[in-house]
Amino acid sequence: MKKTREDVRNVAIIAHVDHGKTTLVDELLKQSGTFRENQEVAERVMDSNDIERERGITILSKNTAVTYKNTKINIIDTPGHADFGGEVERVLKMVNGVILVVDAFEGPMPQTKFVLKKALELDLAVIVCINKIDRPEARPEEVEDEVLELFLELDASDEQLDCPFVYASAKTGSATRKLTVKNNNMTPLFDTILEHIPAPEGDPDAGTQVLISTIDYNEYVGRIGVGKVDNGSVKVNQEVVIVNHHEPDKQKKVKISKLYEYDGLNKVEVKEAGIGSIVAISGISDIHIGDTLCSPENPQPIPFQKISEPTIAMHFIVNDSPLAGQEGKYVTSRHLRDRLFRELNTDVSLRVEETDNMDAFKVSGRGELHLSVLIENMRREGFEFAVSKAEVIYKKDENGKLLEPMETVYVDVPEEYSGVVIEKLSLRKGELQNMGRASGGYTRLEFSMPSRGLIGYRGDFMTDTKGNGIMNTQFEGYGPYKGDIQYRKQGSLIAFEAGEAITYGLYNAQERGTLFIGPGEKVYAGMVVGQTGKAEDIEINVCKTKHLTNTRSSSADEALRLTPKKVMSLEQALDFIDTDELLEVTPKNLRIRKKILDPTLRKRAAINKK
Repeated sequence: MKKTREDVRNVAIIAHVDHGKTTLVDELLKQSGTFRENQEVAERVMDSNDIERERGITILSKNTAVTYKNTKINIIDTPGHADFGGEVERVLKMVNGVILVVDAFEGPMPQTKFVLKKALELDLAVIVCINKIDRPEARPEEVEDEVLELFLELDASDEQLDCPFVYASAKTGSATRKLTVKNNNMTPLFDTILEHIPAPEGDPDAGTQVLISTIDYNEYVGRIGVGKVDNGSVKVNQEVVIVNHHEPDKQKKVKISKLYEYDGLNKVEVKEAGIGSIVAISGISDIHIGDTLCSPENPQPIPFQKISEPTIAMHFIVNDSPLAGQEGKYVTSRHLRDRLFRELNTDVSLRVEETDNMDAFKVSGRGELHLSVLIENMRREGFEFAVSKAEVIYKKDENGKLLEPMETVYVDVPEEYSGVVIEKLSLRKGELQNMGRASGGYTRLEFSMPSRGLIGYRGDFMTDTKGNGIMNTQFEGYGPYKGDIQYRKQGSLIAFEAGEAITYGLYNAQERGTLFIGPGEKVYAGMVVGQTGKAEDIEINVCKTKHLTNTRSSSADEALRLTPKKVMSLEQALDFIDTDELLEVTPKNLRIRKKILDPTLRKRAAINKK
């Protein structure tokens, strides 16, 4: 017999990148009395790791819970970036409704459409929260119309179209149901959640069923499965069977050693949890996303969608450059292997494969950002290694034809830059599908293009649009191979001897192109020290000192003026490297180098390739 549990609500917060989800959750936590009066609270408290804080993006979905009017509201903050879309899809299985956050100026963006589509397909109740209404250029009424148009475009039902709208400024901690009514707290949003998000349903007397939707990992207790109790109840020391919808043969008896529920930002140990509760379970070593924990009497798996496959891969290689081992704490292949396989505990969209070479591992992910976040995390932990250029993962169809991953690319740019964007993306095999007006006088361009055409393009895009362009991508599926793409027209400036870069050597080298290094930096033969304007690579000596002569001129001893070096971020360096180059990553430096350091062997390899 199905029953409704009125004292619980499960809700996910979904939105496009940077529309204010995490800040909104902060305010809900603060105003529900989760923190003590005098407790210091960091901004965007849900973004727990350093990279999330610095970039202002959420990478992993997070669980929290607040209590309002004797009702426990479980809130899940989800990522808004396309590379982490897999996280969003799974999390929605735990909730009965979503709060769709939309920026009051930008309006619905591509990722808004993606996450809303997933929520409507699962028939979840939707509350639309138009956020940032305090922005000077905010246009909440127009954005409300745009959101309703999006609902119609996604074939929403009449009930879904009849969703409530809440207007908020997460920054100032206020929300209101009517734009004409000013308010100074989040109460209208809390009340709307209680009214419009259905209470969870289930049969408390049936056998246990818990679908694991997320995996957490802790050094002390290992893997922690997070999921919702769909039927029955779950207790500490209970014997359960793990089954999986996609693996019919999987049946394993396990025991639940610890059970937690969420309270604010903490996990609180509980002895038992009933229907509708979101729980964390530890003590099961090989628990995976999509597993259902059931009573042994009637093990019935709960269906869930398969996790999206990776589309991009790069090799992580033990650093073998002449400067190897000088800056990192973890440098061996064993360190690298252990760390990459440990990442699989929490990141379900990642794949790690061993290769014929003991010192290299093939790592596949959902996109460049997905992999660059992993590289940055490892670098901060003290790892030193090299990575190759990102390459897409191809497939073959039944007739043996080559297929490659395709993306829909949405670009919003001021009109004067649309020409250069269309030209650049066409060279990268992008096909313009649509052109229209976007908010704020921008032009919106929609392309269909191969994923590999986007590798290395973001840097160019920001330069071409003078930082004014917004680009979003969404994975479309696999399509026929579109032909070769030339990535980089400029060659590299390569150092041909080891030593320290000297001002005199750099002064002569800068006439040949843009330098990536300054005086006093260590270099080695085969290291890329700059970029030329020509297509071919040039070898230069940046360690060259001036020959001393006994003639002196007044001008010769004047200081040589160097153009400032070009400092690249991790993403820019990953974009820049070519297929015959590697990026050496250490906790202190990023160096670009040729795969083959010896110039003679390098030339021989280039001839053989032709």
